[in-house]
Amino acid sequence: MTPQTHSQNLILDKNQIEQKITRIAYEIYERNFEENELVLAGIYHNGYTLAEMLAIKLKSISPIKVQLLRVQLNKVSPLNTPVTLKPEEVSIDKKAVVLVDDVLNTGKTLAYALHTFLQLNPKKIEIATLVDRHHPLYPVAATYTGYSLATTLNDHVEVVLTEEQTSAYLH
Repeated sequence: MTPQTHSQNLILDKNQIEQKITRIAYEIYERNFEENELVLAGIYHNGYTLAEMLAIKLKSISPIKVQLLRVQLNKVSPLNTPVTLKPEEVSIDKKAVVLVDDVLNTGKTLAYALHTFLQLNPKKIEIATLVDRHHPLYPVAATYTGYSLATTLNDHVEVVLTEEQTSAYLH
């Protein structure tokens, strides 16, 4: 895509994304202020990057110990490959967990990830997403949402979270 096309479809720029991350971090802290430890579990790739950004912000605003967990699964065929959690030594037993992904569309990815987490006895599971598209096909709703966007099923939301560029686009 050309920069001009991107600018026409830009839904969140770097500053707006940073504001959303700050707000979500404060909301997570407000709902979990009594916790000693919190696990941010990011769906690899962008969800994990977003979880890293949230962890940095949470550590700067709260005394809660934050642990990061990378969640890998096959988003197209989730039953064909097991869900993996790294690092393996991070325990979620009786801990508050926030499952993080960049875009919540149908809820399929998060539903399959939740199945794995439920088997590990967390105290509670919340969901944080940067963009919620509101096309639920699975019983998954975000606890924390940066931006709600009504789209068609044919639309595509692209979130870019890199050193060089931080933005979200609607295609």
